[in-house]
Amino acid sequence: MRLLPALPMPALALALAAAAAGAEPALPDAAVAPPALHAEPVAAYRGPCDASAAAALGADHFVVANDEEDVLRVYRRGRPQAVRQLPLAAFLGGDGETDLEAAAAVGQRIYWIASHGRSAKGKPRPDRQRFFATDIDLSAQPPAMAPAGAPYRRLLDDLAAAPTLARFRLAEAARLAPEAPGGLNIEGLAALPGGGLLIGFRNPVPNGRALLVPLLNPAELVAAGDSATARFGEPVLLNLRGRGVRSIERAGDGSSFWIVAGPTADAGAFSLYRWSGRAGAAPTIARGADFTGLRPEALLEIPGSGGALQVLSDDGGVESGGVACKERPAAEQAFRSVTLRR
Repeated sequence: MRLLPALPMPALALALAAAAAGAEPALPDAAVAPPALHAEPVAAYRGPCDASAAAALGADHFVVANDEEDVLRVYRRGRPQAVRQLPLAAFLGGDGETDLEAAAAVGQRIYWIASHGRSAKGKPRPDRQRFFATDIDLSAQPPAMAPAGAPYRRLLDDLAAAPTLARFRLAEAARLAPEAPGGLNIEGLAALPGGGLLIGFRNPVPNGRALLVPLLNPAELVAAGDSATARFGEPVLLNLRGRGVRSIERAGDGSSFWIVAGPTADAGAFSLYRWSGRAGAAPTIARGADFTGLRPEALLEIPGSGGALQVLSDDGGVESGGVACKERPAAEQAFRSVTLRR
C-alpha cells in the first residue's frame, strides 16, 4: 500500500509523490501488534507545509501547528481550508518562529512544546525554549482556543538539572545542532493518567533507544510561568530500531500509546508503533501503516471513531522545480494527512 494519491494542486502533488522516505522491513510476527490498520486516501490541507504538531478538537475538527511560524490553525476534517486561526507570536514572545513540535490534549486544555533545540547550524535559539497551553472552547462554532496562563521558558534548564536524567547529559546535548549525533530535539508529547505528560525526544537516542521523560506538573508550569520548576518521573528508554520519537499519542481508552518513530536526522524510514506504557515493555510495530512518501510528524486519535488515527506529514522540505514547499507561494502550500482505521 503506497500512500501517494494525486493532490488538488498539480505541481505540489508531483513533488510530494516524488519524496519517498523508504519502508521498514517487517518484524517477526511475534513482535507485531494486532489489529492491522487500513489507510484511507491521503488528503491535502492548505496552509503551512510543515505540519509538526496537532490535536483533536472533538470528532470533526483538529488544530495544527507548524515549525515555521507561531500560528495555530483549526481545520474541519475533510475540508482543505482552515476555519479558524490563533496567532501566538505576541503571547510566546521572540521572533515568531518558536519551532512548535508537539501537542497533547488533557481535558479541555492542549499543551504544546517547542523543540528546545538550537538552529540547524548549532547556533543558540532561546526562542525555541517554550512550553505552553491553550484552552479549548467547544461551544464555539468552529471550536475556538485561547492561550492559558503564561509560557514556561525554563524546561531545558530543569531537564539538565534533574538527577534522574543526569546520565543522559542533556546540557551537553543542548549545545549541539538538533540533528547532530547526540544533539537535543523534542518532538513528542502525550497525556498521562493524572494530568501529567510524557515528553518524547527525537534526539538524543541513548544507546540507540528512544528517550521518554514524564513531566509531572504541567498545569503548575502554565499557571506560575517561570517562577515554577518542572518535576520529572523516571525516564523510559524504548527500542525503536535506533530512531527517535516524531510523535506520540495516548489511545483514547487509555490502554496504550501510539508512537511515530523516525530518524534523528533527515534521511531514514518512519514507522508506527504501539506501546503498552509499561516501563520495560517492548513497543510493537503496527501492520498496515506504510508511510512511504510521507514524513509523519503529528499523530492524533479521532474522538468517536473507534480508535482511528490521523497522521500529518511535514512536507516543508519537499521540492518542486527545485523549490521547497515552504518556499512556494502561500496559495501552493499544503500538508498531507492520512487516516488509519482498524
